[in-house]
Amino acid sequence: MKSVIDILDLSKSEIDSLIKTACDIAANPAMYADRCRGKKIATLFFEPSTRTRLSFEAAMLELGGNAIGFSEASSSSASKGESVSDTAKVITAYADIIAMRHPKEGAPLVASRSAGIPVINAGDGGHCHPTQTLADILTIYREKGRLSELTVGFCGDLKYGRTVHSLIAALSRYSGIKLVLISPDELKLPGYVKNEIIEKNGMSYRQTLSLDEAMPELDILYMTRVQRERFTDLRQYERLKDSYILTLDKLKNAKPDMSILHPLPRVNEISVKVDEDPRACYFKQVYNGKLMRMALILYLLETAKDKKREIPDYSGDGFIVNKLKCSNPRCICSEERELDQIFRATENGIYRCIYCEGKATL
Repeated sequence: MKSVIDILDLSKSEIDSLIKTACDIAANPAMYADRCRGKKIATLFFEPSTRTRLSFEAAMLELGGNAIGFSEASSSSASKGESVSDTAKVITAYADIIAMRHPKEGAPLVASRSAGIPVINAGDGGHCHPTQTLADILTIYREKGRLSELTVGFCGDLKYGRTVHSLIAALSRYSGIKLVLISPDELKLPGYVKNEIIEKNGMSYRQTLSLDEAMPELDILYMTRVQRERFTDLRQYERLKDSYILTLDKLKNAKPDMSILHPLPRVNEISVKVDEDPRACYFKQVYNGKLMRMALILYLLETAKDKKREIPDYSGDGFIVNKLKCSNPRCICSEERELDQIFRATENGIYRCIYCEGKATL
């Protein structure tokens, strides 16, 4: 039985297979209308969402199954202090698969270690968002016909942008990918993403402050919003929120076949006038996300026929358990004190939390 917490939980061949299934669903929806009859998905959303939650529910309904769940933490027993582990164990009795969004980084991983059914990470804080990445990957494939030999620009909040982190990790599997990282200094891509994904995989990249300067070379422009909910200092948010605004005028120097992606919701970082430009693909992403979630649900339910959970062994060399502490205040460890504090050794000698990738402290 498999769960998907990080996009790297899926191999390149698995992602390619999901793309094939998603494209077949788009071409032959009637063939899939009863594939999940009698099955239920539990959408456990501890923070607000429109697209992701409804996309999972629509995906299961269109496969002939049913959806249960909640849309905010206050309507769950989390408001009474129930742990993520206990919630996962309870939901195992009600559903066949879980999609979880949580503001604490690492919460879906904790759930997957306790649940008796597959768990899909639907976004955990600023950490990972693998199914948005699947939507992004399918959009790029359907627009470009390939996932290699592309120059991809990421613009905006690269520090807290979990969709950015996940997509870079996915693209690291494909050849000839060049990255252009466009952000203010305060919102640069975290060092661990650069060191342990980009540089480790030999990906070509450069950093710049200027969207205008980068525009002519891009095949894909991935815009992101500056996320107010990730800031502890609202003055810094107000100063940075309008760092990049994409307008029709800024597109004059872009390639005519460039594709513009955005995980949504947008605030004002893309002018609504851009929506009618044929290069705008962000609403196509929404549809593609539903297709990929349908494909993923089918795949994970198939793996669930083997009831044995895939739980990594953290007792061997390269891991330290309960001897260090996580430095990240957004980690699930900061909320659930009885969790084992588990850290893995990186190639540069730093120990990182398995839940959130935060650095270890004594």
